[in-house]
Amino acid sequence: MLCPYCSEKKTRVIDTTRHSRGIRRRRECVGCRQRFSTYERAILKSPLLIKQDSSREPFDRDKLMQGIRIACAKRPVAAADMQRLVGEIETRLQQMGRLEVSSRVVGDMVIHGLKELDQIAYIRYAIVYLGLDDLSSLRAEIDGLLE
Repeated sequence: MLCPYCSEKKTRVIDTTRHSRGIRRRRECVGCRQRFSTYERAILKSPLLIKQDSSREPFDRDKLMQGIRIACAKRPVAAADMQRLVGEIETRLQQMGRLEVSSRVVGDMVIHGLKELDQIAYIRYAIVYLGLDDLSSLRAEIDGLLE
């Protein structure tokens, strides 16, 4: 592990803890004595996503995170909560053990997670995902949230 401050090759592990995102290691550089944290997570095979046009593409954690960030823009949603949601979705996909999964499944997981996380972010995502293209359908979705 290279030190992010001085690029020294030798670092020592001070503490190791398990988190939902993986294993967190507190490290100290032997050269400059600065401390920093690293996270380790297993790289498991993620399924291919079957898009609406029947094309297939690999699951992309960063692309999912970007979509959630856009929905949560200017909302009081912590970055850790967004990361947790993405991690939960990725874990559920990997646990399914399938080679291919419909992108609809991922969208449903995001919709459900955002509904619990922030209702405004949920509505923003739902406008695109559910195709709410007129005010009556948008109002119906909002009324459903208010009940």
